[in-house]
Amino acid sequence: MLDAASVQYAIENTAVIHAPERRIDTFGSTSFRFFLVTELMDSVNEVRIRDGRLHAERPQIIAPGHLQRMLLEGFGERAEQFMEWLQDNAGHLAILKYGFQFRKTDVKETIVHNSIDEVIQRLKDQVDHSEDPLSVILQGVDEGWEVSLLKFASDMIQESSSGNLGDFRRRGLL
Repeated sequence: MLDAASVQYAIENTAVIHAPERRIDTFGSTSFRFFLVTELMDSVNEVRIRDGRLHAERPQIIAPGHLQRMLLEGFGERAEQFMEWLQDNAGHLAILKYGFQFRKTDVKETIVHNSIDEVIQRLKDQVDHSEDPLSVILQGVDEGWEVSLLKFASDMIQESSSGNLGDFRRRGLL
């Protein structure tokens, strides 16, 4: 298990080398193919490539009434008062809920004996040749590679949310 400092280090040392051309779909699920490149610790010119998929379920609209039912379980009277205030003062509030499934069974690991720059360039060429608009290349930390992947997922949610909200508004769902 990673400690807080290791998690923070993994977050700070995650970089998107090649971003997907598309974002999270509003009305369907999205499956990103990722290549996560990490240098092995205590080894020179040894790089691990993880090749897998990150699945995002379609975003869901959560209205204040549903939010209250979701969030209040196990909370006291003050939380209930806040939710009542929220319902009275935020009638047009809607929150998007994104669900990600990360399936480790989809991940293949390969160790390559090259510099990280050579490996990344080779992957860029491969992704460009494949013309898959949902491919992403990430560089991260080997021990905290799952943190790197979750950082990417979090960033995709932030980048997708305004477009998803716009799609919901155009369809009259908000």
